Amino acid sequence: MTASLIDTTHPHRPVALVPPLAAPLRLVSQPEGLLQIHTAPFRGSFAAVFSQALRSAGLGSRVLVSQFLKGGVEQGPAGSLRLCGRLEWLRPGTPHCLDGPPGSQGEEGATAEEALGAVAEVWEVSRQRLLKGDLDLLVLDELGLAIALGYLPAESVIEALEQRPAHLDVILTGPSMPASLMAMADQVTQLRRGG
Repeated sequence: MTASLIDTTHPHRPVALVPPLAAPLRLVSQPEGLLQIHTAPFRGSFAAVFSQALRSAGLGSRVLVSQFLKGGVEQGPAGSLRLCGRLEWLRPGTPHCLDGPPGSQGEEGATAEEALGAVAEVWEVSRQRLLKGDLDLLVLDELGLAIALGYLPAESVIEALEQRPAHLDVILTGPSMPASLMAMADQVTQLRRGG
């Protein structure tokens, strides 16, 4: 429907019309993923992050949760768990949780080579999925501590994170986070104990 607008008090003077917009205005042309860091001076930031990941998967997002130092179930990439049909949970294939540098696990723990290999395997799967861009959310649990203890090289992690697809949300957790990763973060959450 077209209509001409005429100022009825002065019938010979037309009212100026604003031309219509070619396309609706949008604040962001594409969704942008965030690099978030959840850190604390103690281990324990994973529960809040995991509930966020589970909620995201329940709402239809594709999620990968990679825990680098949580062994004990001898899981490895071949035995990763799937929840909600869209959340994959990956842990290293080691007989115990890794709580020190490679080789410090004692007689019953994994040897240094086994521990390094198991963590490297989790990182390689995580890195490939990150670069492939087939995820909406990637959680890298205790990544900072895995770097600090010598399981992963910080340079490899930084290089992969710099290449991540623009839509991908990434959450890093851990009590020890390199300054280079902190500088890359869009958001940093530091947990503290009350008291």
